[in-house]
Amino acid sequence: YRKVNPSDQPILFLALTSPTLPLYELNEYAETFLAQNISMVDGVAQVDVFGSQKFAVRIQLDPHQLAARGIGLDEVAGAIRTGNVNLPTGILYGPTRAFAVQADGQLSHAKDYRSLIVAYRNGAPVRLEELGSVLDSVESTKVAAWYCTSNLVQRSIVLAIRRQPGKNTVEVVAEVRKLLTKLNADLPAAVSMEVFIDASQSIKESYEDVRFTLLLTVILVVLVIFIFLRNVSATLIPSLALPMSLVGTFVVMAALNYSLDNLSLMALTLALGFVVDDAIVVLENIVRHREMGKDGFTAALDGTREISFTIVSMTISLAAVFIPVLFMGGVVGRLFREFAVTIGAAVLVSGVIALTLIPMLSARFVGASRRGGHGKVYYLMEAGFDAVLRGYADSLRWALDHGRTMLGLAAITLIATGVLFWVIPKGFMASEDRGRINVATEAVEGISFDAMVTHQNQMIRILQADPNIQGFMSSVGARGSGGGNVGRFMVNLKPRKDRRMTTDEVVQSLRSKLAGVTGIRAFPVNPPLISIGGRSSKSMYQYTLSGTDTAELSRAADRLVERLRELGSLQDVTSDLQLKNPQVNVEIDRDLASSLQITADQVETALFNAYGSRQVSTILAPNNQYAVILEMLPAYQAD
Repeated sequence: YRKVNPSDQPILFLALTSPTLPLYELNEYAETFLAQNISMVDGVAQVDVFGSQKFAVRIQLDPHQLAARGIGLDEVAGAIRTGNVNLPTGILYGPTRAFAVQADGQLSHAKDYRSLIVAYRNGAPVRLEELGSVLDSVESTKVAAWYCTSNLVQRSIVLAIRRQPGKNTVEVVAEVRKLLTKLNADLPAAVSMEVFIDASQSIKESYEDVRFTLLLTVILVVLVIFIFLRNVSATLIPSLALPMSLVGTFVVMAALNYSLDNLSLMALTLALGFVVDDAIVVLENIVRHREMGKDGFTAALDGTREISFTIVSMTISLAAVFIPVLFMGGVVGRLFREFAVTIGAAVLVSGVIALTLIPMLSARFVGASRRGGHGKVYYLMEAGFDAVLRGYADSLRWALDHGRTMLGLAAITLIATGVLFWVIPKGFMASEDRGRINVATEAVEGISFDAMVTHQNQMIRILQADPNIQGFMSSVGARGSGGGNVGRFMVNLKPRKDRRMTTDEVVQSLRSKLAGVTGIRAFPVNPPLISIGGRSSKSMYQYTLSGTDTAELSRAADRLVERLRELGSLQDVTSDLQLKNPQVNVEIDRDLASSLQITADQVETALFNAYGSRQVSTILAPNNQYAVILEMLPAYQAD
């Protein structure tokens, strides 16, 4: 059970590197010290480790040495299990004191296992070191990760931090970074910790853009009102409607437990043009009554009463436009419900403010029109407005006199609208430049780990040479990657002002460059703003086939992939079905095995001991537990 949406991208990536410490010691700091402390931060769902190099003792046997001494793999495995124990050994009770009994049955490092006696031959002990190599190693030698910049490629342990659904990304990252500042002080000087991808950064930048838009909109609205009303007090009154409407919208959002995310910020940005309209209409009518000679209270009352029905109808009709979005079903409906509620609430709140706050302020602060007291600028602007009004009147008369021409223009406009709707590109969610790229890599099934690393390193050199890239993580055989023939890159681009290309343009550029590496395919993608689905994918979109018959499912998947690749509008079409890995089939001669008193279980156990990297024992340390792994020497594991 995991408290995370599996299709969500991690919000923070950390790279741990060291020029001197072995990788299994670096991994200890990553998994035991950092990951466990970070996991306790409120809002963190889990911490994934790429390139995990957990300590293990590996015992690699030479089959010739075993055969020469007549020792089987099961004997070696049994000797290791019985030679490495950690059991409670009791208490000795004396007349006055009690003593805990502690035996040294636990073997912790390779040097302790080398002298372990496996059997006796010709009266002499056969020790484990005589049968092969015993070394301090890692639990999986088929996993690796690198932290890379333009001039650095270094093996590392990478931590990917995922947030819990519904938690605020910016707050979670801030808390994690605060914790990292404390934890970094406890790390050895030889360990370097680097944050190379921070998802909250793009959110902060988006927030700053929206805040700038809000401020710019307020300034422009105030200027437009002042130009037309040419009255300072009359200008300030509707200018208050915008912040008050936003505050009222925030109250509704807080009551519904909404947050300032991409959708709500988009709704607020669109609402800025709506929320001030009602206030301007009410104020303009009150000013008109004030210029008729009425006192402030009477002008506010008469002007508001006269226009109130219009304001109510405007507000309700505008809010009603978003009701269909509110009740949309499926994924789209769930996605845009917050958007519809936010913008609808802003419109309704602005209507209430226009009929309450604006008349009250107008009654107090809108002064009577000054007769003959206006300056030259006023009369100059008034002349300009009169010219515009005369132009509008002339164009209106021309339109009324040429009805057929206007109907023809309207028909052309309607047809052009339909054509443009058909031609303009469409998508579920607009792509956003967040300065981040994911690249999944896939080689032929059955490729060796060393060959996969070679291909991956070729791609590393291509990414290093790209001037748009600031740093990236490369991994092969990472946990949850789907197989030994896949890898991945997590790429962090330079800030937008320091690169010439957008993220989508960099993706297209990398697609053509990485395609030149033979023996492996690359699938670069700009991660979608909102991830929908139950699993991560190599591409922007995924189509899931399911069935109980694996063979039929495989045939259907192959046919579907072929047909999709024929479509010119699609690229990077692939399948995650991995059924073509080469294999060696072992057929047991059961009659011969039975005559030799060998069972099928013994045959498969021997194969497991030889080629399965089997954990035959466990080392119980104070803060973790580690595997003792039995296998053949590497020379006997190759084909």
